Amino acid sequence: MEFKDILYSVEAGIARITLNKPEKLNALTWGSWAEIENAIAMAEADDAAKVVLFTGSGRGFCAGTDLTAGTKEADWPERLLAGRPGMMRSRYLATAQVYHCKKPTIAAVNGASVGAGFSLAMACDIRIASEAARFSAIFVKRAIVADTGCTWFLPRLVGMENALKMMYTGKLVDAAEALRIGLVSEVVPADELLSRATTLAAEIANGPSVAIELMKRLTQEGLTRGLDEQIEMEQFLQGITHNTEDAAEGRNSFLERREPVFRGR
Repeated sequence: MEFKDILYSVEAGIARITLNKPEKLNALTWGSWAEIENAIAMAEADDAAKVVLFTGSGRGFCAGTDLTAGTKEADWPERLLAGRPGMMRSRYLATAQVYHCKKPTIAAVNGASVGAGFSLAMACDIRIASEAARFSAIFVKRAIVADTGCTWFLPRLVGMENALKMMYTGKLVDAAEALRIGLVSEVVPADELLSRATTLAAEIANGPSVAIELMKRLTQEGLTRGLDEQIEMEQFLQGITHNTEDAAEGRNSFLERREPVFRGR
C-alpha cells in the first residue's frame, strides 16, 4: 500500500510510522488518519513486525488536525471499514485503534505534540521525548471540547488534577515538566531521540512477543477488572504462553545459565 502523508517500513522487527508533512508540523487530515489506521492494521497482520514506533518528520511530532486542508472525502484513502459499518464508525477512532494495537507501541516525540497529535502520542504504550518536545491539550484555545480520546488518555497518565489543568488552560508543557508529571518515561537530547527509541523498540522486538502482546492485553483490560478476575485471567493466558517455543527457551536458558534467544513463537 502506498501512503501520501506517512512513511511506513518494517525492519528488524520494528514497524516505523513516520508522520511526513514537515511543512505543516505533521498536522493530520482525515486522509492522514485513514493512512495511520491502515498502517496499524498492516503491522498487526505482519508477524515480522513486533513493535510499532511512531515519530514525526522535521521539527514537530504532530500539530494536530490540519485546519487548512481542503481535500474532499472522495480523495481520502480507503478506510478499514467500508459501506454502512464505515459510515457508522466515528472518524475520530484512529487513536483508539493505536491504543488497541496488539503490538507494543512507542512514540518518539521529537517536537510539538498538540491537540489530536497529543492524543496520538498518548495512545502509544510508551512515550520518549526529545528535549525539544512540547505538549498541549490545545482544544480550549479553539473553544472546543477535547477529542480523539484526550479526556480518556490524559487523566490515566497524569492524574485528574494535572489533566484538567492542561485541558482547562491549553498550556504548553515542556519535556522536563512532562517527565515530572508522568506524561513521558524518558527525556533525551534531540539528536539521541531516534537512537534511544530504536534501542528500546529493538529490545522489545527481541523479546518473547506472544507473552508481551498478552501482557499488553491483560494490562489494558485490567483497568476495568477486579483483582480476583484479573488474577484468574493471568493464569488462563499464562497457560497459552507455557506452550510456546519461547517459554521452552526461557526455561532452557535459565538452566544453562545463558541469555535467552527468543523467536516470537
